Amino acid sequence: MRQADGVADNDHSGLRRWRRPAGRVLALAVMAVSLYVLAPSLTAVFASWRTVIDLSPAWLGAVVLLEAASFVSLWDLQRITLRTRDWFTVATSQLAGNAFGHAVPGGLAAAGALQFQMLTRAGVPAVAVATGLTAASAVTLAMLLALPVLAIPTVLAGTPVNRTLTEAVYVGLAAFILLIGSAAVLLATTRPLTIVAEIAQSLRNRVRRHHPPATDFVERALRERDALRRALGRHRWRALVAAAGNISLDYLALLAALAAVGSQAPRSIVLLAYVAAVLLGLIPFTPGGLGFVEAGLTGTLVLAGVGAADAVVATLVYRLAAFWLPMPVGLAAYGAFRHRYPSRQDGAHG
Repeated sequence: MRQADGVADNDHSGLRRWRRPAGRVLALAVMAVSLYVLAPSLTAVFASWRTVIDLSPAWLGAVVLLEAASFVSLWDLQRITLRTRDWFTVATSQLAGNAFGHAVPGGLAAAGALQFQMLTRAGVPAVAVATGLTAASAVTLAMLLALPVLAIPTVLAGTPVNRTLTEAVYVGLAAFILLIGSAAVLLATTRPLTIVAEIAQSLRNRVRRHHPPATDFVERALRERDALRRALGRHRWRALVAAAGNISLDYLALLAALAAVGSQAPRSIVLLAYVAAVLLGLIPFTPGGLGFVEAGLTGTLVLAGVGAADAVVATLVYRLAAFWLPMPVGLAAYGAFRHRYPSRQDGAHG
């Protein structure tokens, strides 16, 4: 019996060794095909770089500053969920993980794995890292998915983007307040969350009518809500403010990019385009959704009424600040982290 177990273990380990390189080859193949299919959109976006040079430096600076503030909000949220006051460790690990996730296929998982490794090396307990990062992701994703619902009234109103900083600030502030309010209601009360879970369960059962009906959506939603409450602890309100700031400031960066090219598209449609772009960024076929985001954001902005040329330039400006610029910053952050927390091998060589 012991021998059989050992043989089985050897077989499984061999299978795992075979699957790992095969999985990498498959991931690279899917990425290559995806980039080939999306090459026209990517080429059109990158070809507009000369136009970016002619844009107002003030608006370009505003896009970069808004993205930087969005990152700071995310670090504050993670500090709360990780129950640590260490800005350096949280910021450098998030920047490094983000950069790594933008460089390899399946970036979201890769980014999380690297940040997990860095945080635990810095002394944060592994359990706290796992629950903290999960809670931070859950809060931001829930707020992101709430944005289309919150945008419905303004979709009907059709208010355009105004090329003034004051107007952009008002839009971001409104989104900020709505996000915090809706999240607070769902965390503090039971009935709204129950209604949402019941609707989701009903839709699931209608779509999958040939499968056994689901009956536990409400119970699962309440259980996850309670777990999230525990993860946020007594800093719940501050965590909600940080999560809302992370999303609202990122959305404001896109609005600033559109204002830089003189767009007058309806803000509500731009909001839906923003949500679609963020979700496309989660597609694991290319690093950071590269190609998918460019094609999807450009296309949805055109549908929103932005001119094709302006949509391409605005997309490039936004992606430069949100995707490309954080990569060298993340590399520098990783170097700073390794300097403060050298590995045992580094110490041995030193």
